[in-house]
Amino acid sequence: MASIFTKIINREIPAEIIAEDENYIAFLDIMPLVKGHVLVVPKVEVDYIFNLEPEVLSGLHLFAQRVAKAIDKTIKCTRVGVAVIGLEVPHVHVHLVPLNTMDDINFTRPKLKLSKEELAEIGEKIRVGV
Repeated sequence: MASIFTKIINREIPAEIIAEDENYIAFLDIMPLVKGHVLVVPKVEVDYIFNLEPEVLSGLHLFAQRVAKAIDKTIKCTRVGVAVIGLEVPHVHVHLVPLNTMDDINFTRPKLKLSKEELAEIGEKIRVGV
């Protein structure tokens, strides 16, 4: 069964896509920790980051770097934090989280509930910087 991220990649379910190439996709988390929280995902469906082929793993980080720089330019933050947890969805994904405090990347905090309009506005802002 395809993961929710594969369904986003295949456009079976909507997402606020920030950037995409033939191997990777970045989109806004619909339940973000903070505004501008982006998920970066390889298009190959692999459950565990350290099971990725070396070139896919390195490409994922280079793609994430490009997206993180766009977040840093367009979202007010001290820096962009990176987290790979891998328990929520059985498809590798990197969290890029705009940080002003350490608590901004605390995954036990309640998530934000943003409207489609708010997500679209944030997405457009970040896409300009990619």
